[in-house]
Amino acid sequence: MDIFWRDIPSQRNSMACLLAACDRAGYHLKISDGPEPDITLYSLNSITGPAYFDEIRNADCITIAGGPHACARWKDLIKFADYVIIGEGEYTVPRLLQSIESKTVPPPGVATSDGYTPTDHAVFLDGNPSFGEYKGYIEISRGCPFGCTYCQTPRIFGNKIRHRSISSIVEHAKAFRDIRFLSPNALAYGTDGIHPDLSHIQSLIKELARLPGKKLFLGTFPGEIRPEFVNEEAVDLITTHCSNTKLHIGAQSGAESTLAKINRGHSCDAVWDAIDCCVDQGITPVVDIIVGFPGETDDEMMRTVQFCREVSRVGYVHAHRFFSLPGTPLEGSLSRDLIPEVVMAFGSLALSGRLTGSWNKPEIRFFSKIP
Repeated sequence: MDIFWRDIPSQRNSMACLLAACDRAGYHLKISDGPEPDITLYSLNSITGPAYFDEIRNADCITIAGGPHACARWKDLIKFADYVIIGEGEYTVPRLLQSIESKTVPPPGVATSDGYTPTDHAVFLDGNPSFGEYKGYIEISRGCPFGCTYCQTPRIFGNKIRHRSISSIVEHAKAFRDIRFLSPNALAYGTDGIHPDLSHIQSLIKELARLPGKKLFLGTFPGEIRPEFVNEEAVDLITTHCSNTKLHIGAQSGAESTLAKINRGHSCDAVWDAIDCCVDQGITPVVDIIVGFPGETDDEMMRTVQFCREVSRVGYVHAHRFFSLPGTPLEGSLSRDLIPEVVMAFGSLALSGRLTGSWNKPEIRFFSKIP
C-alpha cells in the first residue's frame, strides 16, 4: 500500500510530526506534489486549504483530509474526501491507515460518509516526536487556556496546555544548530498557561546549555509570548542565555475595549509593561496586532494606530488583517473595512521600516498567490 503526503508549504510542521508518527507505526509516507495512489493525505488550514478542494474532489485515489480546517468543517469536506481526521492526528492517522489496510471500521476521530465517532484520546507529546527524517520545529507545548474569539488553537487542541518533557526537548535539540520552539506561549512552558512561573523554562535552558555549539532562540516565531508573561527576570533570562535580540509579543490591539471584546485576557498596560522590560534590557520588542475585527469602531482603529506609532519608536509592529476562521466564535464574520487614516498610517510606518505584515483584504493577501 503506497501512502503519500501532499506537500503544502503552510503545513510543513504538521507534515514533520505526522510523518514521524506514521513511521513509528510502520507506515512510510512519501511526499508528493499532487494526489497519488493508493492513498494521499492532506493537512488543510482554513486560509489556503480551500484551494485544494477541487484537487481532492478529482483525485483518483483514497484521500484523507485533516488539519485545522477539517476539524471545523468536516461535514463539508466529507462530501468529497474519503476520510476526514478531526482533532490531533498522531494516533488517529496510523490507526486509520491500519483500518484501511485491514478493511475494518475506521477508528474514533475519523469522519466518513457514514458518520463520525468522536476521538477517544488526547496526544501525549513525549510519546510522539516533533519530527523524524523530515525536520520541523520542536513543539514544547500544545493547547491554550485562553479563548480569544478569533483563534482556532483551543478549539482544536483544548484549553488545557500540555508540555513536552525537558529530556525529550533536549533530545530533539541535538538535531539543530539553531534551536527554536513551537508553542502558543513560550514563557508558559511547564505552567498551566495562565500563571507565570519561570522555573520550568529556566530548567529547560539549563539543560540545553549543556549541548555544545548550539544557539537558542526563545520568544521568537513560531513561539511568541503573551505580554503578561514578560517581566524583568524573563527578559534577563533571554538576554543572558539566548541568541535572539528581538522578542515577539502578541498584543493584537491597542484599544482596551477591543481586547475585551475579543476575550484576549490581558490589558494594554500589560503590553506596555512588557515593552518597557524589553527596552530597559536592550532587547527589541516586535508587537503583533490585528486590524479590522468585526464591530471594531473607527475610534478603536485609531487607538491601535496610535499604539503602533508609539511602539515604532522603540521597536517594530507586525500587522495582520482579521480573517474569520471556522470553529471560532467569530466564524462567518467579515473583516471591517479599514478607514483611510489606518491605511495611510500603516503605509507610512511600513515605508519607515518599522511595520511589516499585510493589512490588505485576506482574499488579496492569500488567495492571489495560490495556483
